[in-house]
Amino acid sequence: MKAYALMVETFSRKGSVRFVHLCWLGIYAALFLIPMPPETWHWGQFLFAWSGCLLPLLLSEGIIGDDIASGRIRLIVTEPIRPVELYVYRLLGLSLQGAVHFLAVGVLVLLLHRLTGRGSVSHFAGFVLASWLIFNAWAALSTSLSVVLKRSNNSMLLFIVTVAVCFLLSLSIHFFPKSVGVNVVLPIVRYTCPPVELLANTAWGKLDLLEGLGSVALSLLLVVLYGVAGVVLLGKREFKYVAD
Repeated sequence: MKAYALMVETFSRKGSVRFVHLCWLGIYAALFLIPMPPETWHWGQFLFAWSGCLLPLLLSEGIIGDDIASGRIRLIVTEPIRPVELYVYRLLGLSLQGAVHFLAVGVLVLLLHRLTGRGSVSHFAGFVLASWLIFNAWAALSTSLSVVLKRSNNSMLLFIVTVAVCFLLSLSIHFFPKSVGVNVVLPIVRYTCPPVELLANTAWGKLDLLEGLGSVALSLLLVVLYGVAGVVLLGKREFKYVAD
């Protein structure tokens, strides 16, 4: 019962969660109204970026921070909360939301593509799986940040930092492609941050079987590592009934 309550809370805790899901589905449907030749629009890539990378930030906004600040954690269950239970079930709730979302979007996109022929759906199944994997990585990282940041600041901070890091790396690679610093930092970012590049290449079929399995394993490992960090941090927090 506790597990069910904590997972359901990830969906019902805010009206904006349901609104975001509906908006995302509506955006996919609306895009089919725009005439586009297959070579200019790839639905798998859009799914990976729009739902795989951006959606988890919105759904995980204040996922734990709101409850800690308001004291709602004590109202969810009547017995003491173990940090690992709270974190795992909240993250599992996000992951299940993502799975249902990608299934619904996949059916919608394939149906509308068959009716209109707009855009390309090559490697679409691979992108659906890659999108769910990267969704989990971003969700785990954002959830861990929510443990230490008040209210809904976790998603905004993660978005700003990600954009800033990508911008600085792009500039560094462009102007200093052979720099020692770039060659040192790039692998660190690639293998410690959510593996966007590796999973995208896996979805495209650019990696062989072992490399593709390695990318999947890395994404799952990062989810575990982000989760362990979140559980440890959550164990150091004190829950209160009163709001901060």
